Amino acid sequence: MKKKRQKIEGRKPVDVALKSSEKVLKSRNKTVGQQAGSLIHIGEKLIERPLITVYLYDGMGVESRTLKDLGECRSLRQSGRVLWLNIDGLHDTSLIEKAGDIFGIEPLTLEDILHTGQRPKVEDFDRYLYLVLQMLEFSGEPGGMSREQLSIVVGEGFVLTFQEKSGDMFDPLRQRIGSVLSKPRKHGADYLVYALCDAVVDHYLSTLEEIENTIDRLEGELMDNYNSTVFGSIYTLKRELIILRKSVWPLREAIGRITRDDFAVIGDEVELYFRDVYDHVIMVIDTIEVFRDIVTGMHETWLAAVNNRMNEVMKFLTMIATIFMPLSFIAGVYGMNFRYMPELAWRWGYFAVLGVMAITFTGIIWFYRSRKWY
Repeated sequence: MKKKRQKIEGRKPVDVALKSSEKVLKSRNKTVGQQAGSLIHIGEKLIERPLITVYLYDGMGVESRTLKDLGECRSLRQSGRVLWLNIDGLHDTSLIEKAGDIFGIEPLTLEDILHTGQRPKVEDFDRYLYLVLQMLEFSGEPGGMSREQLSIVVGEGFVLTFQEKSGDMFDPLRQRIGSVLSKPRKHGADYLVYALCDAVVDHYLSTLEEIENTIDRLEGELMDNYNSTVFGSIYTLKRELIILRKSVWPLREAIGRITRDDFAVIGDEVELYFRDVYDHVIMVIDTIEVFRDIVTGMHETWLAAVNNRMNEVMKFLTMIATIFMPLSFIAGVYGMNFRYMPELAWRWGYFAVLGVMAITFTGIIWFYRSRKWY
């Protein structure tokens, strides 16, 4: 089922002490000292049991089913139709190993599939092409960014997709496959790979729209108040944009390779479609850079506003101290314990001193106003 983005209006700023963003790197302590090609799952177990679904289609029809045993794919490969096998859940390493055995996938590729958090890339193994992408989801508030690795293996007549959990943005593609006149039904496995990449990149654009709405909301809150909660939301969003850039920027090189190099499993006609995906990736990267500049500016604006506010407070306190310095001096003079002071015996001496203090206070305030210090 396709994930639905939450539309949240009028939200309060998020307290970053309660909401933390995703880590940039995932721990790889399990792989220390292990041989290359060792099948060890790196990442969280996001679903209880792996889910195996398969689509078989050609120009004549389409068939979809859920498999209990991956071994059924051996006979399905011989049907002559395009086979799209999707596995949700990567914690079962024996299942991934069996998929590699059925479709002839190298151990190093299987290792990359299990090591989530990979850099987006494309690798050519002659018999198949291996692609890694990062699927992103944004809930609409700072701290709501989530990543999921999507591994794609495309060979002659088959496409394998490996996801960390159930739910993706490929439901529109599945509906198009069900339509008789759709382009996926008229092309081979290479076009399906293009359609998958295009869906992921299009979802990046939807995610950026949500981020832009969040930026607009934070800008309004920034102008209203400069409390630490707004600052925390801005900082969290800035961190998530860095993670977003890390997830998308390498995809530019990967898609560019497909448009430039000749891969045995990608036809010339489909390469033209990948050029469109490449243009969208460039658009996403440019937009991310713009958003990073905007959020950085908001961050600096908050710091400048806090500093200005502190300067105003210090200016006010300095004025109070300066005003009371001469008053304290006057009161101190007349608080000295000398026996012979002419004013002590004067009837109006006390009121005269208060008058001098009032005139001094008024004069200092007038001086501040004339200099526009306050």
